[in-house]
Amino acid sequence: MLLLYGGLFFALFIRIFFIQATGVVDGQKLEVKAAALYEKEAVLSAERGKILDRNGNIIAEDTLSYRLIAVVNPKATTNPEDPKHVQDPDYTAKVLSKYIAMDESEIYKILTRKLSDGRQPYQVEFGVAGRSISHELMNEIDKEKLPGIIFASDKKRYYPNGAFASHLVGFAQKEEQEDGSYKTVGKMGLESIYNKELTGTDGKMKYESDIFGYLLPNSEKMIQPAVDGSNIYLTLDKTIQNFLEESMSKVYKQYSPESMVAVVANPKTGEILAMSQRPTFDPDTREGLENNWLNDVIEDVIEPGSTMKTFTLATAIETGNWHPNAEFQSGSYTILDRTIRDHNNVGWGRISYLQGFQRSANTAMAHLLQMIGDETFINYMKKFGFGEKTGIDLPGEATGTLLTTYPINRVTTSFGQGSTVTPIQLVQAMTAVANDGKMMQPYVIDRIVDSENEKTIKKHEPKTKGQPISAATAKQVREILASTITSEVGTAQRFKVEGYEVGGKTGTAQIAKPGGGYYYGKNNYLYSFLGLAPIDDPQLIVYVAVKRPKLAPTEVGSEPVAAIFTSVVQNSLKYLNIKPEDAAKVQTVAMGDYIGKNSDSIQVELQNEGLTPIIIGEGGTITDQYPDKNLAITKGSLIFLKTDGEISLPSFENWSLRNVLVYKMMSGLPIEIVGDGYVESQSVSANTVVYDSSPIVVKLKTPKEMYTVPEKETEETEEEGEIIPQD
Repeated sequence: MLLLYGGLFFALFIRIFFIQATGVVDGQKLEVKAAALYEKEAVLSAERGKILDRNGNIIAEDTLSYRLIAVVNPKATTNPEDPKHVQDPDYTAKVLSKYIAMDESEIYKILTRKLSDGRQPYQVEFGVAGRSISHELMNEIDKEKLPGIIFASDKKRYYPNGAFASHLVGFAQKEEQEDGSYKTVGKMGLESIYNKELTGTDGKMKYESDIFGYLLPNSEKMIQPAVDGSNIYLTLDKTIQNFLEESMSKVYKQYSPESMVAVVANPKTGEILAMSQRPTFDPDTREGLENNWLNDVIEDVIEPGSTMKTFTLATAIETGNWHPNAEFQSGSYTILDRTIRDHNNVGWGRISYLQGFQRSANTAMAHLLQMIGDETFINYMKKFGFGEKTGIDLPGEATGTLLTTYPINRVTTSFGQGSTVTPIQLVQAMTAVANDGKMMQPYVIDRIVDSENEKTIKKHEPKTKGQPISAATAKQVREILASTITSEVGTAQRFKVEGYEVGGKTGTAQIAKPGGGYYYGKNNYLYSFLGLAPIDDPQLIVYVAVKRPKLAPTEVGSEPVAAIFTSVVQNSLKYLNIKPEDAAKVQTVAMGDYIGKNSDSIQVELQNEGLTPIIIGEGGTITDQYPDKNLAITKGSLIFLKTDGEISLPSFENWSLRNVLVYKMMSGLPIEIVGDGYVESQSVSANTVVYDSSPIVVKLKTPKEMYTVPEKETEETEEEGEIIPQD
């Protein structure tokens, strides 16, 4: 026995010595197996980049959400009186089915499924249905006190403005990857186009833990930080976009059209300030996104109708073929075997070319084309960018077609029928009229910024596409466009904007049938308006088109279009601080240079001059000011003076959005702005000293729309003349 046990002990000693010396058991290294058992790796999720408007207002961002997890292994429970796993799968499935988009039977299958080797998993999840759970829903489920049901922090894409330029911005959503992980992926619009730039790179953390997952003492953590996606700043202005969305929703509800599109642009730069269409959808829920995934402003072609006459007029003036007081016979115009007619079919007898344009006479354009010459006319249409893409920084742009094969094609193109264009082409061409002949390329991306260091990766600068007309021609066209609104015979009288002189051209385009020919009847047209404002120095170009609205017997097609145009233009010009023409002269004060001076004395000085100083800080030496020195400031204006020290909040009551944005920028406080217009309330009282980083919510109310329809109208429904074969 002694020899037997001695031999076994000696064999065991040799074995232990061998393992210690080599670290190998059955051909496997113990160090590697120990590392696999105790070393853990956690993913550090990167945030998807934000999409913001030109002023830094959030359009899309990642926000906190929750992921639903069910612990199903009984080993998780150490105290039977306090169960930590799902004890009753039937009841748990029944309750959860009330809160997540999954059938009770499917939930039960997940809760009771086994691993491939027959073992029970420690925990399970519920796929897409169990992700992106809001804080409110998490609380509701938590109140059910279901054993084993826990939540992990997650991220979801959030669109705080609802239906807001939805076909432009698009949406992103969580998608399961091949390795079983989930990743936010852009599926439409800018979210898809710039998915690479917006997507960050996940980091990871390696650490050692015990079998229960607790960090071992003195163990080292190796961290590879996550890199967040880049932030994209758009040219959109949230306030102007909201004006547009609000007015379009109102008209869409009232007239139930088949579709609508609208664009607001800065003619000086080509920046798109607002863009929308109907039907639209909510990017958070995708509600309303059933049939059309296209951004109609750039991806759909239309027959432009009489808005095209703007560029026929510009061509006539530029080539010396515009004689406003010369007369022509209106009513009909025959070319070979075809006859075109004016929209009232009979015309107005012999009228001047100026009146012909104001009345939107098709025959006036036909006579102008005869004087211009077909080849010259088509060359100018190409100079205005028709027949080719604008080059806007969005994919999928349609080209449109200039029909030039037959003489009748060139005639109908002169008044906007037959040839096709995109709304964005019309806006680009109109920049030449508004911008003294210089045609600007439209764009929607202002800059792309690295979220880690705030450095600009890419900056879009305004680009001139050409100069199809001279400054003198552009000025003359603007004056004639204004006359379509002010003239007693003008077709655009409904587009008058109180306090501002505006101009533009109405359009009533026929809609082609799928099998050929056109629809007829006043509810079967595409009604539109291409306008600019103010007329003497245009700051805005606005294009609105409403397709097949349901009009009352006494209504005309320009009414829904005008309701959008006038509301958006008036509110936007006021927001941009464009002074109305009839505004009384106001007293102004020249701003001094106050930096480095004492705030107490400057405060008294400004008050004596009729200004309202706002001190940001405790007072003392002024380190920054707004507005800058030498600028002329209207009496009663707010003047912001930055000093060092603790900040006491002012009363924001009745402050404009712009003033709140200035205060937010200069103070650096976490102010969250809800709404547009003027401040209605603030979550933190005035005179409160701000110590922490808790958000300060400032709510604004939207200005009321100011639109009235004149009692008497001389406008006629502008229907495009029918093309009739000549007997």
